[in-house]
Amino acid sequence: MLDYNEIKPKKFIVLDGAPYEVLATHVFRKQQRKPVNATKLKNLITGGVHEHSFAVSDKVNEAEIETKPARYLYARQNEAWFNEPNNPSQRFVLPAIKIERELKFLKTGAVIDLLYFGQELISLRLPIKIDLKVTEAPPAIRGNTAQGGMKTVILETGLAINVPMFVNEGNTVIVNTATGEYVERV
Repeated sequence: MLDYNEIKPKKFIVLDGAPYEVLATHVFRKQQRKPVNATKLKNLITGGVHEHSFAVSDKVNEAEIETKPARYLYARQNEAWFNEPNNPSQRFVLPAIKIERELKFLKTGAVIDLLYFGQELISLRLPIKIDLKVTEAPPAIRGNTAQGGMKTVILETGLAINVPMFVNEGNTVIVNTATGEYVERV
């Protein structure tokens, strides 16, 4: 059981029988009242995000989320296919709508962690940083640095991000999967 102030980002909780990931929290106190923990929660089954406030007297169960490694194969017709890293014949599917944001960072053959609640496959967890190759990049134009020297490139997964002018087609860049932003060139 977690107290109201132990509910923090990156924790998994059970609320109304469904698993949630805590995205953000803010503990505050209004005048003479008791403290409240205002949270932003992501439902791991539906993917919906909503806000919930926990009072001092509230307690919530921590969700038992099991992780298993898996290799990403491909996505087709609203389905994302994976297999076990050591056993390619063991394939399973996850609805692409549940992992729409994460699919932008996945390249074929990438090994990631799948999240299970009980026996049900609910989501996946990406590494914090991931290497992706630049497939399309406009040329850098000399003197075009008045606005900070950034340009938009397309990565091998189809993701478009802003990078510095010196990044060219064929370079490999590191992208932060939490923010979707450029970190550095490899």
